[in-house]
Parts: sequence; structure tokens; C-alpha cells
Amino acid sequence: MTIPAAHSDAQGEVTNELFRRVMASFATGVTVITTQVRGEVRGMTANAFMSGSLDPPLCVISVSLKARMHAFLMEAGHFGVNILGRGQEALIGHFAGRPVEGIDPRYDYAGATPLFAEANATIAANVSARYDCGDHSLFVGHIFALRHSEGLTPIVLHVGRLASLMHSHEQTIWPTLDFW
Repeated sequence: MTIPAAHSDAQGEVTNELFRRVMASFATGVTVITTQVRGEVRGMTANAFMSGSLDPPLCVISVSLKARMHAFLMEAGHFGVNILGRGQEALIGHFAGRPVEGIDPRYDYAGATPLFAEANATIAANVSARYDCGDHSLFVGHIFALRHSEGLTPIVLHVGRLASLMHSHEQTIWPTLDFW
């Protein structure tokens, strides 16, 4: 199949700009990755998160080699994934490097792993493997604690903008998808 020129740059090359634009068209959830190093909580906003395995329970995060969080994860050996909901947009910006004055998240702990007390859902994991992935590392976490809260509408990221997810009220004609 030939891809029309309108879908690539003039030379048909994969450029950084085109790569970012195409990847941004995939709607994804928004998380804040947290860990604790030398008694200090560290956090980073991330959308490169996915489930890894049901048995054993694993998840995967992708972190830039240049990110400060990369060194923190290497040192700490554990991380939290905080899945955020509507009303928590300030946390997203704050942990994305745009500090918000007065933000002081409350944490619960699973072992040494800090987790947002009011997140939509949280995951605590120990790093079980790390894989080089270009200019990033994939950290595989063995999950040892989970929490799910009801009531927060999920936040998604699409083309660089935050949005709230609205579920369809229509009954689907397909069976519920089960990826496990």
C-alpha cells in the first residue's frame, strides 16, 4: 500500500515533527509517576504507561534518559503510577515542569512508594527490569499494591490538549473487550 504524500513530509521521511504529530493523535491517559529518593518525593507527568502482564502483575513506563526521573528510578528501584481524574489538571502541569504555587499533594504510601491520596487509581511497583529503547528506558514494574477510587472522570491527552472522557450512553453491539 502506498501512503499518500499528504500523510508524510515532502521526502516521505519520518521527521521528529511528524512523529510527534502522529503520536499525539493517539488519545492516552495521563499519569504522574512518583518515587521516593533519599527521603524526598519525586514526580513526573507521563502518558507512556501501559499494563504489561496479568500473571505476574506487571506494568511498563517509558522514561527519557535525559529526565531527572530516570536517575531517581534507577536509584529507588520502585515507583508509583497515579492515574488522574478531572479536577487534577494542576497536578499534571506541576509535575510536567510547570510548578504551580501552593500545590501540596497529600500522599499515602505503599511501602516506600508515595501515591497521591486522591488519585483516580494508583499502582505501586518494584522495578523488575529495565530495557533500552532509543532515547528512553522502559521500566517494567512488578505490581505489589493497587487502589481504585470511584467518581473521578478520567483525563485524557489528545493532540497536546487535556480532555475529559465521556462514556457513550449507547449499548455496544460488541461484547466487552477483555485483553487479559
